Amino acid sequence: MAVATTNTAISVALSPEIGLSRYLQEIRKFPMLEKTQEYELAKDWKEHGNRDAAHTLVTSHLRLVAKIAMGYRGYGLPIGEVISEGNVGLMQAVKKFEPEKGFRLATYAMWWIRAAIQEYILRSWSLVKMGTTAAQKKLFFNLRRMKGEMAALEEGDLTREHVATIAHKLAVTNEEVISMNRRLSGPDASLNAPVAADGDAQWQDWLADTNYVSQEAVLADSEEYTQRMSLLDTAMGSLSERERHIIRERRLKDEPATLEDLSKEYGVSRERVRQIEVRAFEKLQKAMKSAAVEHGMLEAADA
Repeated sequence: MAVATTNTAISVALSPEIGLSRYLQEIRKFPMLEKTQEYELAKDWKEHGNRDAAHTLVTSHLRLVAKIAMGYRGYGLPIGEVISEGNVGLMQAVKKFEPEKGFRLATYAMWWIRAAIQEYILRSWSLVKMGTTAAQKKLFFNLRRMKGEMAALEEGDLTREHVATIAHKLAVTNEEVISMNRRLSGPDASLNAPVAADGDAQWQDWLADTNYVSQEAVLADSEEYTQRMSLLDTAMGSLSERERHIIRERRLKDEPATLEDLSKEYGVSRERVRQIEVRAFEKLQKAMKSAAVEHGMLEAADA
């Protein structure tokens, strides 16, 4: 990918001369992409190396980077630099994005963005040998949150009980917790300090809750969800219009419709609606299993 070219354009937009507020205003001018637009642009970039397509994919997601970066304002680093690092992660995500997988770029990119920002923060804090493993990175980005939960935000060493609790939950040693806490207690300002003189918000309100989850696991879950939704859409085609409507109203909504409501809508008894729902759900399950076998997601013997 033409990372250097794209990064230059973004760096100019984020230059100190215009400031953060102006930058946030500017990136709002880039339109959000519909799913089909995003897919076509990603295909054009991947198959033909169209730099304009890649640039459009990047600029349409700059707001996502800014939103994620704002969650890391409590680490005492220039927010412009944090955003710039997140933009680098976004460009890497665009470079590796595979539209055929079925999920949206934002779902994929958010983990690259966070990884780039977190690596930048770790480098900037000069943790030497700390933060080199997944568990130690998890400790770095969760220590403040856990101290807050235990009302242990004051400077200085943690109690033995606090150290033991944190070490157990984050799968690190007691010594690593103590060492990390002492490092983080140095250059950082108080988490209870106000963000602005005329506001009530404190820096701790901006801290990101970044429980470590591997990128691979998240993408696998996303892929599986997309595949299941695709199977569901296919299977819904095996139902009649009335059956589809009843299934959607009774099984697919956060607040399902009542049998009474549907009985009035169709002019039948509540028991009749219930029977249609049960029969439609059985048909739907059968159709989904058949589709899963057809797409290699399920063995025929298990269907």
